[in-house]
Amino acid sequence: MLVKMWEIVKKSHTQKESFMEKTLIILKPDCMESRSSGEVLRRFEAAGFDVIACKMMQLDEAMLRVHYAHHADKPYFPEITSFMQKRPVLVVGLQGPDVIQRVRDLLGPTDSTQAPKGSIRGDLGRGKMENIAHASDSVESATEEINRFFQKSEVFEILKEI
Repeated sequence: MLVKMWEIVKKSHTQKESFMEKTLIILKPDCMESRSSGEVLRRFEAAGFDVIACKMMQLDEAMLRVHYAHHADKPYFPEITSFMQKRPVLVVGLQGPDVIQRVRDLLGPTDSTQAPKGSIRGDLGRGKMENIAHASDSVESATEEINRFFQKSEVFEILKEI
């Protein structure tokens, strides 16, 4: 019985590992200003993630209203839009096993001052808003965000042998 349970756990774990998720990250103006984009991408690639889409763009207020719609009624929303328009950002799609949670773990807490050393925000961030990167928080938001920033022809599927 114990052996059978181990086989079920092992099979389930293997299936989860082979499931490729996609996520979106935005390397924010503070990341671009500090010339840290290469280091951030290096860490994601070192973790085994593949870049499936990438472009530099200047975000406008209309795009930010859609992207940060859940913050639109907050008093700090104008500060977010002003900060995110400060300079062009790098928008990146990543793919890998459990990439959404693993990217968020690598980044650390939203407030860089609370992020541990060794995390991307703990090493490179300066505060709550100047926190290096945005990252999708669910499969649903990742899908919406990738579709928001990229045309279908700009997103590549990286197939790996298992």
